[in-house]
Parts: sequence; structure tokens; C-alpha cells
Amino acid sequence: MCGLCRSFQRRRPSLIRDSSGGLKLALRFTNQAHCPRNTSSRSPAKTCGRPKRSRVKNPPMQRRRVFYHVPGRFWQFYLERSAMEEPKESSQGRPNRQPEQVEISPPSPPPQLTLTQRLRILFVGPEGLRLVWRFVLYLAMASGIAFLLSDLLHPVQSSLSRLWVSLLAEVQLLTAAVVPALIMARIERRPFGAYGLPPHLAFGKTFWLGAVWGLVALTVLMIVLRGVGVFYFGGLALHGVRVLKFAAFWGVFFLLVGLFEEFLMRGYTLFTLMQAFGFWPAAIMLSILFGAIHLANQGEAWIGAAAAGLIGFFFCLTLRRTGNLWFAVGFHASWDWGETYLYSVPNSGTVAPGHLLSSSFHGSPWLSGGSVGPEGSVFVFVVIAGLWVIFDRLHPEVKYPG
Repeated sequence: MCGLCRSFQRRRPSLIRDSSGGLKLALRFTNQAHCPRNTSSRSPAKTCGRPKRSRVKNPPMQRRRVFYHVPGRFWQFYLERSAMEEPKESSQGRPNRQPEQVEISPPSPPPQLTLTQRLRILFVGPEGLRLVWRFVLYLAMASGIAFLLSDLLHPVQSSLSRLWVSLLAEVQLLTAAVVPALIMARIERRPFGAYGLPPHLAFGKTFWLGAVWGLVALTVLMIVLRGVGVFYFGGLALHGVRVLKFAAFWGVFFLLVGLFEEFLMRGYTLFTLMQAFGFWPAAIMLSILFGAIHLANQGEAWIGAAAAGLIGFFFCLTLRRTGNLWFAVGFHASWDWGETYLYSVPNSGTVAPGHLLSSSFHGSPWLSGGSVGPEGSVFVFVVIAGLWVIFDRLHPEVKYPG
């Protein structure tokens, strides 16, 4: 007998459960037709993985001979005892259990809120006063303070000259923009410097660096206009003490302009809208608004308004990279001071008295800017693009939150 057949003899029989629930012995058998030694052969071969043995000791088996593997008496006794001890299931099966009936009560109506609770939900959120109401409250307070100061100072303005009236108007506008922000800082429980003008950095290194950038950028633009033959510097229009007097006056005036416009457009408003839309979407919206406001100036054109909007967008970049508005304030003030006083050209369509030179424009308005000034020239867009690239390379780190 081959090794495979002997392995069948050593294996225990399998147990099969019959239809009545008892266990019975399954006699396993095998036909020797599959065995490699089931026929006579003269060719050398290996039997079931074992070396070839003599055919005298292992004669070939008949094809139809079957071996039955029968267990011993002890194994039969064990199977019968196990079948007797196993509990039999009832023929009727387990009784069907009725599902328990659960009474579902109708949902109770929501509790009625009082008027005070409804108003609190409407105006107050998880972070305090809701964003939209903060913005509306700031604009309402700014408008109210501006009208109040205008009425209070109207008798004084009637006795002043045009330049001093303009200076006093800028003081009113700056007060109307800053005072509501101070109140909102108390309501929102955050420092005033979070809105872009930290007091401890006032007129520091960042401010003067921005002033240098603004004056250099404008100078480059004026040199380009002079190179293409559309701008002429002319001679001096002021002499003596008037040179210093008007230089100081316009310096203070445009400092107030820079503080007011930067804080109004990129201070509290940008900080608040940023929380709802993100920094750059809010910056784009406010830059478009900043350019559109310039269309109200006499002599302004759409190209000048577009340039003003792009410069405002560049100021948003400086805020993002420096963490405050002092660079933008310095740039804004020196740019306007250079246009109005130093180079004596129209500033967003406005020509002011007390300028240093008797300069003039000639040639095509799309090159010179015409009545708009240098901001109406196509070369201003090249200058703005250069400012953006250079500043982005020099200040790659983001310091403003949001």
C-alpha cells in the first residue's frame, strides 16, 4: 500500500449531523484509481513522494478495490454517548415572540423665546456682536461723528482760508474714522493696534521706509515721462520762506490724508470684512471701491481711478507683509506730497495752490496723464507692477493675520 493510502487509514472519520438532529459516523473511502501505483508499469517512478520499492513486496493493486476506514469500538462508544447527551430541539421550534409595542409620544413644541432672547440671538453670536452689526455700527458712528464735527466747526471754517479749511476737513475725517474704531476695540475686547495702526510703531522705521519708497517711485515715473518728452519740470514757482512754509503745510496735510484713507479703507473695514470673506477677497473689494471714489474728483478719468485702485491693492500687500499700515501711510503721504508740491502736477485730477515748480504736460494724454496727472499715464501701471515684484521679493513673510 502506498504512503497516501496509509495516510487515509490514520485519519479520523468525519461527523455529520443527520435530519433527526443526531450525529452519525461518516465512513470515508477512497478509490485506488488515483494512486500512482494502481497499475503495473515497468517505468521507474516515485510513489507518493517516496522512493521506489520492490514490486515483489508491493504487488500492484486491483483497479476497483476499495478500502473502508472503520473506527474502533471505543470511538463508536464515544459517538453514541455524545449523541445521547446532546439536547434535541423541539419539532415545533421556538415560539414566535411578539414584538414589544412602544408608544411614541409626539415631539414637544419648542420653547417660546422672549423678545429679549430673540434680539440677543439676532445681534450676538458665539464671538460677541455679530460681524454685520459690527460693520454697520462702525459706519454709523463714523458718519454721525463726521456730520457732528462738520456742524460744530462750520462757524470756524467760514473765517479761514481755503487751504486751512481743507486741512481742518481732513482732521474731521480722520477723527470720524479713528474714534469709532476705539469704541469698537472696547466692544470687541481687542487692542486698537489690531486694526493696522499700532501706536507704539507710529512714525517709526516702517513709516519712513514707506515714505522713501513713495517718493522714489514717483520720481522714477516723472523721469520716464520727461524721457518720452511729455513732461517738463519748469522753473521755481515759490521763493524764500514760502518754500518751507508750503512744504511743511502739504506735508502735514497729506499725512492726515494718508492716515484717514488708509485706516478707513484698509484699517477697521478690511479687518472686519476679512473675517467674513478672507483677506484677499476683502482687499479686492475695498481696492475697487477706493478707485471708484476717486472718480468724484474733478479732472479724474477711468484710467486714473484704475491706477488708484491698483495702488490701493499694493498697499494691501504692504499691510499683509509688514503687519501694519505704517508703510502704506508713509508711501501714500509722500506720493501725494510729491505730486502736489514737489513736482507740481495734478493729483488725481486736483491742482492745488502753493506748489514748488511751474511744471507742465505736453503730448498725448495717455502718455502724460493729461488732467489726471501722472496717475493717468500708462507708465504708472509699469511702476506699480515693479513695486509689487520688488516688495514681494524683499518681504516674503506674511505678518498680518487672516
